[in-house]
Amino acid sequence: MSEQESEHHNPTHALTFPDLSGAVPTSAEARAKRRITALEEELQMMQQEKGTKQRKTTYYVSQGRAIRRMVVLYTSLEDLIAENDRRYKEQLEENTTEQDHLQRGYITLAQVVPWLHPKLSELDIDDCEDMLKKLKRGADAARGDNTSTLKDLVAAWVNQDFRPSCLLKADDKHSRGFVHDTCGKLLCPSEWDWSDPRVKAGIRDRTSEYIVSENSWPLFLYENYTVDSNNLEEGLFKSKILVQAFKATFTSPSLAKEADGDGDGADILENNRHARCALNQAKVKTCVRFALSGVTSWHTIDGDFDYEMFWNNIVDFFEDVPGPVAQCRVTRLLEWWTRKIFGRNHREDLTPDVVSKMSVTALAEQRKAIEDAAFDSD
Repeated sequence: MSEQESEHHNPTHALTFPDLSGAVPTSAEARAKRRITALEEELQMMQQEKGTKQRKTTYYVSQGRAIRRMVVLYTSLEDLIAENDRRYKEQLEENTTEQDHLQRGYITLAQVVPWLHPKLSELDIDDCEDMLKKLKRGADAARGDNTSTLKDLVAAWVNQDFRPSCLLKADDKHSRGFVHDTCGKLLCPSEWDWSDPRVKAGIRDRTSEYIVSENSWPLFLYENYTVDSNNLEEGLFKSKILVQAFKATFTSPSLAKEADGDGDGADILENNRHARCALNQAKVKTCVRFALSGVTSWHTIDGDFDYEMFWNNIVDFFEDVPGPVAQCRVTRLLEWWTRKIFGRNHREDLTPDVVSKMSVTALAEQRKAIEDAAFDSD
């Protein structure tokens, strides 16, 4: 077979290179299809990443809502983390009161958001900052929701229980505080008598003799809004308005109407842990004080009153006790709160002997006896 005939029976397709780039010629249609496919895959990947990022954002924000309620009301998360790092690095036995406050806050944070501590070690610095930013967004949003809700509810509770001549308006904070006689009584430091015209005038005029600061326990903290000057701990943190605010914040606003009796026990599981955590962090007391005041927006300072120091004073009452006797009183107070919010629980008294006398067990035994009698008769 000649060379020409061989080429005819075994055709080959030689590639042509039109220029020095070495590009193989392709059709415009094929290139467009491949580009479209690549773009679609890129878009799908971006949508998946966006969905993952959005889910993370939603999760972090929702988890952050618990922080201002149960961990710290003012302190930044970065300060809590920095204090824990400092302690681990320096291993010092002596620390300042402020440092102790920060560390207690970090320990509570690790308990309330248990995944956070290991997460801080896993993420790089940028992802960690992004996570903390979203947690704070949720935390601050929850605080705003709580203060807004209590602003309305506290007005209704004061009007209902005290029947003031000048009713509080839910949307007006300017008429509250010491300019309002009932709010003034509730905000008045427990060591003074609001019914004394000199006290009332001195507080309203902000004289040096009557300085209202975080160094005094306001009357609204006390049971029946009365105080025994010889025993300032008696009735402290047992007021009706605190119970109402606690229920509105941590359970449901509708349950806040039932503040006189014990709770119904519906949420009895782990009740003491929840009550202890929330009480120790002083969220309710601080927010009620803000709701009674005439301050229109959230501030740390109200005149001579420092809300952050007030918060710390309440935390110290529960956690920095002088000895075992005081600790017993704190424990009884927390048990009182457990009953008021969650009701009583006696499951530990349901011994096998007690259960054996109850109707479920009795019915099971009766059914078995009937079956046995029928079997014997056959």
